[in-house]
Amino acid sequence: MSDKISGIFTPHMVPLDDQGRIDEAELRRYVDWLIEKGVHGLYPNGSTGEFIRFSPEERRLIVKIVCEQAAGRLPVLAGAAEANVRETVAACEAYAGFGARAVAIVSPFYYRLSPESVYAYFREIAQHSPIDVTLYNIPMFASPIDVPTIRRLAELERIVGIKDSSGDLAFMMRMIAAVRPMRPDFSFLTGWEAVLVPMLIVGADGGTHATSGVVPELTRMMYDLTRRNEIDQAMKLQFRLLELFDAMLYSADFPEGFRAAVELRGFAMGRSRQPLSSAQQVNRDHLQQILRCILADFGYVEPPPEGCPPRAPNLERHRVNQITSEVVEALRKRGML
Repeated sequence: MSDKISGIFTPHMVPLDDQGRIDEAELRRYVDWLIEKGVHGLYPNGSTGEFIRFSPEERRLIVKIVCEQAAGRLPVLAGAAEANVRETVAACEAYAGFGARAVAIVSPFYYRLSPESVYAYFREIAQHSPIDVTLYNIPMFASPIDVPTIRRLAELERIVGIKDSSGDLAFMMRMIAAVRPMRPDFSFLTGWEAVLVPMLIVGADGGTHATSGVVPELTRMMYDLTRRNEIDQAMKLQFRLLELFDAMLYSADFPEGFRAAVELRGFAMGRSRQPLSSAQQVNRDHLQQILRCILADFGYVEPPPEGCPPRAPNLERHRVNQITSEVVEALRKRGML
């Protein structure tokens, strides 16, 4: 068993050239930059990486390139979600051969399955995978994985963790309470950076989130501050991250806002394989101006020459602050902080 998976893992985008093909040179340059900026691991073929818009052969090529370029400098958690068990196991075999640390597998999608069927699906994969498996719970797109099922799956040695993208803090706490006593080596990763710091406070081991592909320095700093119990400073950054996250997520079809932001950090990402209408292209240009202003506040890019318009207050700030305050107070009463 390898070291426990923890820290900030980046589900990064894949640069495309003018013909819509994988731009290998730019992808390698992007991988080097993410490593230099301090992320703990890389996560090719995640949702942000638009894995469903690539062929199985392209998905394998992406993981191969990332593993080669990482060259053991940090672990690679490779997305291995395919349409059925047989193809998923084949992906696991390929990624093990490339040197990935583990694979992340989304719960069955399209068909909405019962908890028993979800359990059977992951058990079958775990029994045949040559590489460690992390579960990927993303209930907005796939069959949800409930806490009893997660606990049963944690009994299988090959399953070593879960990425949860529900953003549900109480759900994370229930998972940890149910599994950690029996599997202290089991990793809990949040895929919802809007509550990264609160998730870390309640016991999550790290996060796999798209924003780390845009501001890796910031997300690494938030992780380090929380681990040092400097909660006030970490939460200040959490609120600042929230504005950037909301702008990227809600101002364009996912993950177009993240593509626009990565380009501002100096990478040629190309056009998505999802066609954009002329109206969407205009909106994207406007979004990029907003993102430039937010990133300029952090000092990561230069502000636009025309200046920055006033920005609306973040509507989620009060809710996140309230949740965090309640969690911190409860943990302090228990002597855990």
